[in-house]
Amino acid sequence: MSSQNYRIQSDSVNVGGARESSTTYRMEDTIGEIASDESASTSYKLKAGYQQMQEIFISITSPADVTMSPDIGGVSGGTGNGQAAWTVITDDPAGYTLDIKDSTSPALKSGSYSFADYTPAGADPDYSWGISAADSEFGFTPEGNHIVQKYKDDTSTCNTGTNDTADKCWYNLSTSDENIASSSSANHPSGTATTVKFRAQSGSSHLQVEGTYQATITVTATAN
Repeated sequence: MSSQNYRIQSDSVNVGGARESSTTYRMEDTIGEIASDESASTSYKLKAGYQQMQEIFISITSPADVTMSPDIGGVSGGTGNGQAAWTVITDDPAGYTLDIKDSTSPALKSGSYSFADYTPAGADPDYSWGISAADSEFGFTPEGNHIVQKYKDDTSTCNTGTNDTADKCWYNLSTSDENIASSSSANHPSGTATTVKFRAQSGSSHLQVEGTYQATITVTATAN
């Protein structure tokens, strides 16, 4: 049962029951349920009755490491692209949230050298990727059915409209969690994939020191 203000996940018909607590314990009980217990075999687990309830399940896939392509010339500059997809499955009736962050600032580094984190023109993501010829930067954009409003567009501007236009709405990674996808309902058992596209570019007037540049990215799925 649900409305705009509440959601009841489970209920049962009983003749009594209460919640009791003190400074050292909390107890919930019901009276009158039939065959309420936990039973299991090698192929199933059944939790019957109000007190057993349903445990929330959530999982996330672990994609392979991303290799940016093509290689970027240190003197001539260029653009490298890569992508990875994370599929989240949950039976939580309230859905899930998906966050992304990097481990360092800036994110893409080789020893003491780095690509700067992408700098959008304003508070919202840039609809089209763009850096100056004298800079080198690294950023991302998420795509998928559950991306949050910030990364949706109206074919010209981000954080407005309902479109998920490919290769649009670029933003910078940071060491704090950035919410990229969210759902308010369960998606078990099929799950939902969110693809994150990464881009690194060195401008034609920028000298990028040769090296193998790496970024450590963490994507976290949390049941709501």
